[in-house]
Amino acid sequence: MPTPSTAIRHVGDPVLRTRATPVTAFDDRFRALVARMFEAMAAADGVGLAANQVGNDLAVFVLDCDGVRAVVANPELELVGDLVETEPEGCLSVPGHSWPTPRRARATVRGQDEHGRPVVLAGEGLLARCLQHEVDHLAGRVYLDRLPGPLRRRAWAAVTG
Repeated sequence: MPTPSTAIRHVGDPVLRTRATPVTAFDDRFRALVARMFEAMAAADGVGLAANQVGNDLAVFVLDCDGVRAVVANPELELVGDLVETEPEGCLSVPGHSWPTPRRARATVRGQDEHGRPVVLAGEGLLARCLQHEVDHLAGRVYLDRLPGPLRRRAWAAVTG
């Protein structure tokens, strides 16, 4: 498992487009990665952070969102409800930008915590958006990919241009 720095990777870094590898060892080294991820997220004033955002290819994210602080490894996402326009969504890997991003109204994630024990998180509103956002990262997607056509083109031009 590569050791990440605390530097958050930005759009354009190929690691953000890489599908994560399942976590198989829930050992001290893995828990140290999780601790560094929480530190990096807090330092950047974020509400969620996926491992690839700090240069690690493992399928794990941390969040401190809407009153829920958690670690989820090997997440499986279940979505409920229609797509809804949300408040503008941002990302630590796309600093300085936010765009209204369609997301499902409710979401449930099943996975494992930092010790390998089962964990289930379910929510709506901001928590549902956080869960969807972080699972997207682990699939090699950024939230800009979820924007509708013309808005997506405008957002990518603003971010990369």
